Amino acid sequence: MENPIEMNKSGCAQAAHEAQAPSGCAHHHSEKATELLSDEHRVIERVLAVVEKLAAAPVEGRLDSWKQALDFIRHFADGCHHLKEEKILFPAMEARGTPRDGGPIGMMLMEHEEGRSYVRSMLAAIALVETKNEAAKEVLIEYAKAYLRLLKDHIQKEDEILFRIADDVISPDEQKQLLRSFEEHEATEIGEGVHEKYLKIAEELEAKTR
Repeated sequence: MENPIEMNKSGCAQAAHEAQAPSGCAHHHSEKATELLSDEHRVIERVLAVVEKLAAAPVEGRLDSWKQALDFIRHFADGCHHLKEEKILFPAMEARGTPRDGGPIGMMLMEHEEGRSYVRSMLAAIALVETKNEAAKEVLIEYAKAYLRLLKDHIQKEDEILFRIADDVISPDEQKQLLRSFEEHEATEIGEGVHEKYLKIAEELEAKTR
């Protein structure tokens, strides 16, 4: 299994209230860590909509878009967004009494791993499609549909349940400290310019599939 920490170094997109016309780091607009993460969900949903269109169309001639979408998913949705949850938000919730096992944190962690498994399977299917393996086209679409079902449900549970729990147990001042931790994490692991790169990829994908 790929090391998510190594994946994280490749890219992260911070998109908050600029989700339709992104132009910078979400931290300048978010007051809470949970607000920033929820805003990132809106960007992820834009790319999920692209994947849904790709899965409903013939694979031929669209492999570049598939690869671009999976690059976004690996480095924005997983390598950055999920890791901010796993390394910063979830431990903060646990420290304030929210249990990991048997609760929403444990479920979210399991779903993160399930999503990574689907992404690896999609990447493997694309490699087979490139060798003219016809059966791999259907495999790619089936794993894409499974990933879409998972992520749509996952995002809803985080927005409507987990983030509300976080807001109850983490004070506004502590939420701002988490935002600073997000910034420090990104400055160390990612560097400048990568936010804009992945926001641009989201826009390009949408333009290709309109």
